[in-house]
Amino acid sequence: MASTKTKDMSIKFGPFEVTKQVFLTTPHSYALVNLKPLVPGHILVCPLKQYLRLTDLSPAETADLFSAVQLAQRMLAKRYFPDPEDVLSGSFTVAVQDGPASGQTVPHVHVHVIPRKAGDVGEVPDAIYDKMASESGNVGGALWDRDRGRRPAPGGGMPKIEDEDRKARTQEEMEEEAGQYKKMLVGMGVD
Repeated sequence: MASTKTKDMSIKFGPFEVTKQVFLTTPHSYALVNLKPLVPGHILVCPLKQYLRLTDLSPAETADLFSAVQLAQRMLAKRYFPDPEDVLSGSFTVAVQDGPASGQTVPHVHVHVIPRKAGDVGEVPDAIYDKMASESGNVGGALWDRDRGRRPAPGGGMPKIEDEDRKARTQEEMEEEAGQYKKMLVGMGVD
């Protein structure tokens, strides 16, 4: 059963406390707003239990994770697609960086759910993958910088971009966005 309630919960993304960024929980998963979204609405969906690799999840956890992804997609479509009532008026990039060599910088399985519309990252729709593999998509690096002061070296040949080029959002901005998503989910019948 999906819920928007996180009171009395402590939810971690790898070693990072993210409870106030979480807007959706299920028996095995949660969805949170992204510290460094590539486009508006770029969120993450993670298993509640920390796993390094997607293959570590049980079948029930995998099904729950992707059911949460689908629910998040329906909600994001209502907010970001040109016609909020038509899920086909936009698109999604749904991606998993599964392990350090793929660019995963937080050792916790997470699914990127990115609402897309024509021209959102330029003329080449697949440019989103370049952004995910660069510093602009390195949510883990920003978390390490903010909370721990040391970041792991990125895998997958990601280029190093200077810290001043990174645009991490404030905790207040993320909490506000999570609150908006919770209201939308309640409007969709989620407790």
